[in-house]
Amino acid sequence: MAKNTSVFCIARSEDQAVEIVEEARDLGFTGDDISVLLPDKETSREFAHEQHTKAPEGATTGAVTGGVLGGVAGWLVGIGTLAIPGLGPFIAAGPIMAALSGATVGAAAGGLTGALVGMGIPEFEAKRYEGRVKGGNVLISIHADDADEVKKAKELFKRRGADDIATAGESAA
Repeated sequence: MAKNTSVFCIARSEDQAVEIVEEARDLGFTGDDISVLLPDKETSREFAHEQHTKAPEGATTGAVTGGVLGGVAGWLVGIGTLAIPGLGPFIAAGPIMAALSGATVGAAAGGLTGALVGMGIPEFEAKRYEGRVKGGNVLISIHADDADEVKKAKELFKRRGADDIATAGESAA
């Protein structure tokens, strides 16, 4: 497996997502390596203005979200909310936050699928992920630098019962 690979999965609940993110941290993945995307069911105005916060401010953001991702929110990098045209508000953290916030304007036609394809996810998988996230599930990705990290991330996702586990080469952009 080549360098700069992302391993993706779907968590069926926020609790399952928290378990996955906490175990990923325990396995040595950093807040910069882990991305999380979920629908913003709270649509909190207070949270919406906290876009692009970094880890030190993340604890405040985590408290405002009413417990979404609990204590791990402060550890993840770049947590904030996004409005994806035609889909509504989402909470994103990690590298996916930067990718989606930069792509949001251009993603109006392609929605979340277009943004995910731009990140290197094959279109058929991106469409499936979009449908699952719109349905209330949580998309998680872990950046892996080598084959051992890819294996470790896949094993973690399987052990925690995640769905739709896949890998994709990350785009250079």
